[in-house]
Amino acid sequence: MASTVSIRSATPDDAASIAMVHVRSWQVAYRGQLPDELLDNLSVERRTQWWAEGFWSTDVAHRRLLVAEADGSILGFVVVGQSEDESATDATGELYAIYADPDVWGQGIGRLLMERAVDELRSAGFAEATLWVLSTNERARRFYEITGWQTDSARRTERLREGDVDAVEVRYRRDL
Repeated sequence: MASTVSIRSATPDDAASIAMVHVRSWQVAYRGQLPDELLDNLSVERRTQWWAEGFWSTDVAHRRLLVAEADGSILGFVVVGQSEDESATDATGELYAIYADPDVWGQGIGRLLMERAVDELRSAGFAEATLWVLSTNERARRFYEITGWQTDSARRTERLREGDVDAVEVRYRRDL
């Protein structure tokens, strides 16, 4: 990393930058795992609208959106909060999303975001946390395992809002 990276709470003004990271990371990370047509048709404009309107318009317990920033540019983001799993207790948090721009993969941005996400979940009083990941996403799964997460037996099929596509996901869990 050439510059100092800071992690801060996101604001609605960050929506376009978050959307750009989100779309770029999907297009690179999920190539070969999701249909090319879906990935090629992802829209930064639609994703910006979703982040600007959708994220800040709902109230979810203990939900936090944090960005990694250097030299005024957002390099990645993470979202954490109360687990949305039906079987979860009030002591279970969730890492909903963690993405870094593909241009900075391998530079420690993801690790910084993960460390802060775990700290945020602990600070919110959660005793454990879960996350869901595309079952075929080996790169992400290795990253989660390196950072202390372990798979459990849970699997689910989610209908992606980006298209008429079902995605098989596996759950990871860790104590906080």
